[in-house]
Amino acid sequence: MPVDIWAAVLENRRLSADYSVLELEAPEIARAALPGQFVMLKQSPGLEPLLRRPFSVFEILRDPGGRPRGVSILNKRVGTATRQIYDAERGQRVGCLGPLGRPFSVAGAGQRAWMVAGGVGLAPFATLAAALAASGAEMTLFYGGRSASDLYYIDMFESLGARVVLATEDGSRGARGRITVPLEAELAASGSNPVSLFACGPEPMLAAVARLAARYGCFCEVSVERVMGCGLGGCYSCVVPVRTPSGSHFVRSCIGGPVFDASTIVWD
Repeated sequence: MPVDIWAAVLENRRLSADYSVLELEAPEIARAALPGQFVMLKQSPGLEPLLRRPFSVFEILRDPGGRPRGVSILNKRVGTATRQIYDAERGQRVGCLGPLGRPFSVAGAGQRAWMVAGGVGLAPFATLAAALAASGAEMTLFYGGRSASDLYYIDMFESLGARVVLATEDGSRGARGRITVPLEAELAASGSNPVSLFACGPEPMLAAVARLAARYGCFCEVSVERVMGCGLGGCYSCVVPVRTPSGSHFVRSCIGGPVFDASTIVWD
């Protein structure tokens, strides 16, 4: 069951003028969180913004003894709520509800797991990479952004044993173009060796990854990015169209996701 707490800010690492990593003291959430789950945050009890905002759990923070102490979130300042998160200072308290949602599956020893991240879609993959490393899976991170200034934490993924493939739309780091270009090239060269794909980022990117997965016969899970009003399934603000044996219908991503089997989503 999720818990609802006012979590103390342990640190707020400003990575740039827009990106930050907020660390929260939340041992109850850290102990329970699984890769791909999220929390709902509200920086203050005021009315602006009125509702909490969803953020993927980025890191599980641990004390010197290795016990879960809290969680971090990767934030990009784009509006009122994310600006407040960016501006939060150590010692402030942030309303934090979680962990919420359906997590990723974790590939096992000897399996190839390819993570595909676009921009802040990197957020759910730190915990997934840690779980994949523990399971003995062979990891690759395909990571894309508009420019090199949008790419972070590459060294952390490499330290976990992930091979990292980069792409930027302006060509400032890695291949020039969208990250699906090197992904498709490597899928075409992979032959019959099975690959599991895990993707998070802008929806057009997720749709492109889902199409590639279908073309090359890959298992594929995607973490969708939806505006959520409550995170508990009460407001129906985050629905995703999915196919079932009985036909298509809408599923609330906060409880049916945010991780979905890519083949079940109606992309068009």
